[in-house]
Amino acid sequence: MILDQRIKAFITLGEFLKQFSEPNKKKADNRLNEQFYIPFNELIQSVHTQNGWFTEDNVRNALAGITYILDQELLVDWLSHYIVKLPAKKNVKTIAVIMAGNIPMVGFHDMLCVLLSGNKFVGKLSSEDKLLMPAIAKILTYIEPEFTGYIEFTEGPLKNMDAVIATGSNNSARYFEYYFGKYPHIIRKNRNSVAVLAGTETREELQLLGKDIFQYFGLGCRNVSKLFVPQRYKFDNLYDAIFDFQYIINNNKYSNNYEYNRTIYLMNNVDSLLDNNFLLLKEDTGYSSPIGVLFYEFYTDLLALNKKLIQDSELIQCIVSKETEINLSISFGTSQQPNPGDYADGIDTLQFLIDL
Repeated sequence: MILDQRIKAFITLGEFLKQFSEPNKKKADNRLNEQFYIPFNELIQSVHTQNGWFTEDNVRNALAGITYILDQELLVDWLSHYIVKLPAKKNVKTIAVIMAGNIPMVGFHDMLCVLLSGNKFVGKLSSEDKLLMPAIAKILTYIEPEFTGYIEFTEGPLKNMDAVIATGSNNSARYFEYYFGKYPHIIRKNRNSVAVLAGTETREELQLLGKDIFQYFGLGCRNVSKLFVPQRYKFDNLYDAIFDFQYIINNNKYSNNYEYNRTIYLMNNVDSLLDNNFLLLKEDTGYSSPIGVLFYEFYTDLLALNKKLIQDSELIQCIVSKETEINLSISFGTSQQPNPGDYADGIDTLQFLIDL
């Protein structure tokens, strides 16, 4: 199977999945609909029964992100930066991919990289996300039957692999290092995303920041979990702008976490706590805030803050800001819409696979 076949298959997959990025976007002329539309749509609507964080809206948001990177122009432009050659059959490598389950289909990009590089994908699914990826793989192998034998999911021990890509917590990373350190590997740890505000943001920009904070209930490494704000910053403007996200408290899992953290902070007499009944703001020097909580920290100088963020880059996935003094920042509302080349932990997955 040549590279063009693989690219075409993923573009076709993207065209099919695009119908599910919002409800009722079915296109009559998609040839895959007769066989796959109804069962896949039903899966989107029911997967929350297996994982209460995977609401229909969040699954559709994740699919929108996948179809974004499967856009033909974007995909071809990304691949143009690599010399990608389909290896001879005897040189095909088996890549074990241990996937996280914090947001829907978070392992898709790894599968995309493995298959586009001409290698075999063996996925170890998280118990929190074990239905969506196999469903997508089934559609992909229908589109391009030559992918059969290149995609496998396993619940048992991983063996006979040539390389490992593993995503998890700092604790699980130590386990991965111990068991898979002898293989070529990418092992990802905890990271969080931050926003740098200057107090000059418009209401519309702060509303978009709300999307960066609340999408996927804040569970993604690209969700903003901490704010850096200038001294005497007025949080009323932020709370006012994000008020439309109050519906998030209606999710039982989110509500339980919010109430638990609120109780703990009140019992400990945390005096820096701000509360709008669906999001707690707590002054804290850490990056990883609990669910229902957003940390904040004051700064006095943007250049000094930029230096601090560079020093802490191994803890940070992305930075949301409009301030030009902040390196590598992205626009409000875009943290959960990465381009194909926006690699997790800044490690070039595709190049790693090509170099094996």
